[in-house]
Amino acid sequence: ARSSAAADGSAAAQGAQEAMAPSAPQPQRQRSRSPRARAEADAKQAHDDDLKDAVMLDGHSACEIFESKSSFTGYTYDDLICMPGRIDFGVHEVALHGNFTRKIRLKTPVVSSPMDTVTEAKMAIAMALEGGIGVIHTNLPIEEQAREVAKVKRFESGFIMDPVCILPTMSVQELDKLRESSGFNGYPVTQDGRMGSRLLGLVTRRDTDFVQDRTVPVSSIMTTLDRLVTADEGVDLLAANGILKESKKGKLPVVSKQRHLVALMSRKDLQKNKDHPNATKDANKQLMVAAAIGTRSADRDRVRALVAAGVDAVIIDSSQGDSVFQHDMVRWIKREYPELQVVGGNVVTKRQAKNLIDCGVDALRVGMGIGSICTTQEVCACGRAQASAVYNVAKLAASLGVPILADGGISSPGHIVKALCLGAGAAMCGSLLAGTEETPGDYIYAENGQRLKRYRGMGSIDAMKKGSDDRYFGSGAALKVAQGVSGTVQDKGSVHRYV
Repeated sequence: ARSSAAADGSAAAQGAQEAMAPSAPQPQRQRSRSPRARAEADAKQAHDDDLKDAVMLDGHSACEIFESKSSFTGYTYDDLICMPGRIDFGVHEVALHGNFTRKIRLKTPVVSSPMDTVTEAKMAIAMALEGGIGVIHTNLPIEEQAREVAKVKRFESGFIMDPVCILPTMSVQELDKLRESSGFNGYPVTQDGRMGSRLLGLVTRRDTDFVQDRTVPVSSIMTTLDRLVTADEGVDLLAANGILKESKKGKLPVVSKQRHLVALMSRKDLQKNKDHPNATKDANKQLMVAAAIGTRSADRDRVRALVAAGVDAVIIDSSQGDSVFQHDMVRWIKREYPELQVVGGNVVTKRQAKNLIDCGVDALRVGMGIGSICTTQEVCACGRAQASAVYNVAKLAASLGVPILADGGISSPGHIVKALCLGAGAAMCGSLLAGTEETPGDYIYAENGQRLKRYRGMGSIDAMKKGSDDRYFGSGAALKVAQGVSGTVQDKGSVHRYV
């Protein structure tokens, strides 16, 4: 009976379900999404994606750091660090090309500073070969500075255009001291001890090694001109190299018809000599070079002499670039020599930069009082933290098509990277290059035997006495106030290896 009742109940329930079910399924109406709804959904998805990205970004952009209206902090290079990212390329793919001026592009964005203990022809040649550029300092008479520029323009890789020459009356003992300070083994002996005078002979270490009496003059032991293998002026590198190989000599003097020394070739240099694919060259395949000038009326004669020597750019060397004196100089140069590239400065603010750009400069030098041997900020209470100065000036200058040079405060390669990240086209270096073989001056030795070279700021009293006081508006002052110091730096070897 229980089973029959359960069956009847089950049948009744099934009948009720069948009665409730529709006779045939009705198709659902497909609603199409409206454009507005689709846009809202896409916007929400994008917002969610951005939110996820924002959570992953735990650093700050340069814009957030330097343009925050709630912060009044000035930043130096050491206040900042670059956040690492994902790398999907090799080191060989990295390009560091940058602009020195509107028309001069560098493959290595490093510029040697126009300081009298950093850049003359030898440094400018080395910098250009490595893809940068050197700026010949202005603490030289006009004719001498023009000669330094001409040396760079005449340079041919493999030829030594300014070898150290000695007098025939120099003693072997004095030669020993010269070797210690200069590091060379062979020296041309000329009539007046200078390059360009009549060649008398050549003295090398093999001539002096077994001389007992070190007081005798080098003329008594040198290899005389009639026994030397020489090349005539105008010889090309390939032919000169062939003469050296055939003669099996270590040195090859290049002489004029009057037997005056015009160049020297060294087997050692040829062995080390290699192609410089990054070299900074002009349309005539000559190395490019810049030179510093002041803002005095006499500097217009300096500009004329430099242009005649073939200079590619001039830097107006002033600690405060936004002055009527510099404005007048820039306008005059661009009027007289429209193709000559002009770098103005120094500046640290947008207003200063705009004033010089309006005058026609082709690049700006940014920095005030932040060099390692500069004391302008302490003495004059004037300047700006360098990272802030570079970012702000670069932002304005870039919008007007003018590159900037980050000048000062560069004490490590990392500072160069930061300067480039903040918008600089190149970094101008002084202390970083000081102490290399190519800087002016001789090596000296400390009491502990360490080999050193002198290095000084252009605002130091020593440099001002040589003429750089005009850079600090002190040429007419009876009492000169130092804005820099002097010192020594450790030997760093050759710029070619160092850069």
